[in-house]
Amino acid sequence: MKPAPFVYAAPSTVEEAVDLLARHGSDAKVLAGGQSLVPLMNMRLAKPRVVVDINRIRELRYLGALDGAVRIGALTRQREVERSPLVAARCPLLTEALRFVGHVAIRTRGTVAGSLAHADPAAELPAVLVALGGEVTARSAAGERVVPASALFLTYLTTSLDPRELVTEVRFPVLPEGAGWSWMEIARRHGDFALAGVGVVLVLRRGRIADARIALAGVGPVPVRASAAEGVLRGGTPSEDLWAQAAEAVRTEVDPEDDIHASAEYRRHIAAVLTRRALREALSRAREAA
Repeated sequence: MKPAPFVYAAPSTVEEAVDLLARHGSDAKVLAGGQSLVPLMNMRLAKPRVVVDINRIRELRYLGALDGAVRIGALTRQREVERSPLVAARCPLLTEALRFVGHVAIRTRGTVAGSLAHADPAAELPAVLVALGGEVTARSAAGERVVPASALFLTYLTTSLDPRELVTEVRFPVLPEGAGWSWMEIARRHGDFALAGVGVVLVLRRGRIADARIALAGVGPVPVRASAAEGVLRGGTPSEDLWAQAAEAVRTEVDPEDDIHASAEYRRHIAAVLTRRALREALSRAREAA
């Protein structure tokens, strides 16, 4: 199929892009990598009247670390982030999760910011942002604001961003020194969306768990932060019994739906299984770091 007719705009500055979004509002869509938008347009599930292509805005292409966070410009490709030594050293959970995103061709074109703005609850990057307590910066004609991950995702493919806002930067907090991490997921085939996925971060202090972060993908309308399971873990001594308790907490926290790919009960089951496996791997890495 072919997309419905649209007007194409290619601004060269953030100010020009924001002005276009201000004038066209919900009739406009931003094009960065196009790995989600273009297929939706071709199937006519999305019919924007104006496509704002931001690929000429060079100031949005950057990757660095500042003030305790890895900062990623809106036009930085997923493949660049995946291969970055800086990200591997400062935020290895992000590096690991990126390897599961689609295929190399998709990651070479797709952007981190675009995946977050698309807000597919089965995608890896929204869950990583939620696990780490990251945030995005959005610019509009009214100014700039920072949106924390906890307030970004509303429901399927829907965020709290206004149609007139442009995501300019994504910030992933740097993992604490000595932290262990793991990303695990189950999919029918490599490159498919995960039936369920989990990201875990563990911080050990004197043999006990000082902090724990758990977020899941594919088990609800938004990425799920497993706060009850985290509470079970904090202050505890690592053990298979503690992992089992945390996994059971995850099982009760998630609320997936049945679909053509898997039943809700199956997703709930594998979410718990993956949590136990990810906790073991994160513990192993934390001990290695120590």
